[in-house]
Amino acid sequence: MSRLITHLRHVDLAVPDYDRQREFYAGVWGLEEVANDGGVSFLAAAGSPEQYVVRIRKSADKRLDLIAYGAETPADVDALAERLRADEVQLISEPGALDTPGGGYGFRFFDGDGRAIEVSADVAHRAHRKLEEKESVPVRLSHVVINTQNLNATRAWYERHLGFALSDTLAHPHMGEIMHFMRCNPRHHSLAISQAPHASLHHISFEMRGIDEYMRGSGRVLRSGARQLWGPGRHTAGDNTFSYFLDPHGNTIEYTTELELLEEDTWHPGIHDASNPDVADQWGTAGPLTETIAAESFNDPDPGLHTAPPI
Repeated sequence: MSRLITHLRHVDLAVPDYDRQREFYAGVWGLEEVANDGGVSFLAAAGSPEQYVVRIRKSADKRLDLIAYGAETPADVDALAERLRADEVQLISEPGALDTPGGGYGFRFFDGDGRAIEVSADVAHRAHRKLEEKESVPVRLSHVVINTQNLNATRAWYERHLGFALSDTLAHPHMGEIMHFMRCNPRHHSLAISQAPHASLHHISFEMRGIDEYMRGSGRVLRSGARQLWGPGRHTAGDNTFSYFLDPHGNTIEYTTELELLEEDTWHPGIHDASNPDVADQWGTAGPLTETIAAESFNDPDPGLHTAPPI
């Protein structure tokens, strides 16, 4: 099938302690608040043309509000909406003008687990810049990882309906397949899908300028008192660095850099043995991937499934 999605735009979170979450992302984590509208904060990455990469909304419940992707043209947005409608995917909204920062043309729908997804085109680019040496703030949003109870069904849903392609799989000798890395462009993954006890957000990843900036940023977050979950290290699948932390509401977030770029025409997905310590961390610096770390990444069950966010 033709691929109509081009890239990941933003990930939107709802949290009870809005002020604390906003201060963390706009301060410690290094994003820039570009708009604030009475309990809703839009946060951009300094090196990204996207209007924002994270949206935080004040809510009684902690939930994943939305994952937003880009398309090349409004015609592609319309074509995708028609494709989903024909496949009886539940649309939240019909294609039309967006009233979020940067405007644009898009629509929303539920994925197979009931997460709200948005696809848009013609969103105005934000003035951004090339980060300088030692600037330890995110350049861009790298990828998002979701938890599901139905790993292969969720993989099949994203392949069939949104045109994602499989890059690699993590498997365990005793548990079978546990994670699929999916791409919508030559980057190794913009989305990964993890087998879990329930549907939820696994983690959000932010790309740093380079190894030095990645380490400096990790140090800043550590000094803030935020809990480091795992890292620093370098994965085998994707060949990217990782340092995982917990935000104030227990969502796992990651600094990364050097995510692999693939030659899509010649790439063949591999199966990586998750029981091999070198697969989890080529450097051997992060320590073992324990059951405690895995449990934290399962996050809380998402109460927002099949419920459209209010904004």
